[in-house]
Amino acid sequence: MTPLETFTLAAYFFVLVILAVYGWHRYYLVYLYMKNKDQQPVPDATFEQLPPVTVQLPIYNEMYVADRLIDAVCQLDYPRDLLEIQVLDDSTDDTTTIAERAVRRHALRGVKISYIHRTDRRGYKAGALEAGLKVASGEYVAIFDADFLPSPEFLRRTIHFFTNPQIAMVQARWGHINENYSLLTKIQAILLDGHFVLEHGGRNRAGLFFNFNGTAGIWRRTAIADAGGWQHDTLTEDLDLSYRAQLRGWRFVFLHDLVSPAEVPVEMNAFKSQQHRWAKGSIQTCRKVLPAVLRSKLPLGVKTEAFFHLTANFNYLLMCVLSVLMAPAMVIRYNMGWYEMLLIDVPLFLAGTFSVCNFYMVCQREIHHDCRPRARYLPFLMSIGSGLCINNTRAVFSALFNRPTEFTRT
Repeated sequence: MTPLETFTLAAYFFVLVILAVYGWHRYYLVYLYMKNKDQQPVPDATFEQLPPVTVQLPIYNEMYVADRLIDAVCQLDYPRDLLEIQVLDDSTDDTTTIAERAVRRHALRGVKISYIHRTDRRGYKAGALEAGLKVASGEYVAIFDADFLPSPEFLRRTIHFFTNPQIAMVQARWGHINENYSLLTKIQAILLDGHFVLEHGGRNRAGLFFNFNGTAGIWRRTAIADAGGWQHDTLTEDLDLSYRAQLRGWRFVFLHDLVSPAEVPVEMNAFKSQQHRWAKGSIQTCRKVLPAVLRSKLPLGVKTEAFFHLTANFNYLLMCVLSVLMAPAMVIRYNMGWYEMLLIDVPLFLAGTFSVCNFYMVCQREIHHDCRPRARYLPFLMSIGSGLCINNTRAVFSALFNRPTEFTRT
């Protein structure tokens, strides 16, 4: 082979091996989940006297769902004298009128609810949460985005975990109100189920770090302050705060069986914007907190899992490189025998491709009695994952080169 052919094959297999390592990591997450499957989290005790709770509702130009969200939160089953609701509205459209009217309507019914409107959007969502926290009265803070519909028992199901003074946050699993709207929403539901059920479930029950997802969770207020508060130097303020809190020794709880329904984006552009924000924010957070994680005295297993978690979006960059190298590599390898193909390609295929299929089908089996009908969506799921490569690679480069990006609502 010529030097150029040697370099092409070396680069091709180097990228392929890294992707295969991340693929094998998916098997490891499934293993962690299955190993600790029966370890359902339960509160250590119950509060004799329920503590005051503040529910924060950060919204921005959400005129179609703001009223629905406020109505749902005002139906939470919790003593009225101990429940405070903050509508944190940064809107610039008719959402302000709709939200204000909803707040006034429920306030007349005796609900302790306030409307806080900002005009500068400094810090975006993190800035709104920070502003609300300054005037909040609750010892614990629950957060719901505009497209969520929390069940009435949400606070009753989560608050008692805080009898353990080490618990900082309790995260519920996301449900999907509009899962059956289209093929795109079905695939998003499967993707999110895998993230919550196997990633959160596997990591949390194994004693590893996992993250608050920005909504459908409740925080101990003192833990937020101890970790440095809401900061807005990344687009994923939830992931950032989660790691800072856990580095301080706080523990999190994930409740698999507490589902908080929400809508997923129904339009491809909105979905791509959401994925771009998450990808860029995770790399920003990786740059910010991963060095502290690696320098800490945490167990090696915790550090290793945190590394895989925070660096996962670099895979999109590697997949773009792989797609460029694949054609010339196949031409160069044309004369290779079957033995080399079986020895090299099959293990890499099992690691890089089949691991994804296994990951999401195991998840669907855990949620649904009959997961076989959902298997037909796997080719489309793989296609969308591949199709996001360029979009999310741009997000990775944007984070690496510190390009400013507005927090885009989806």
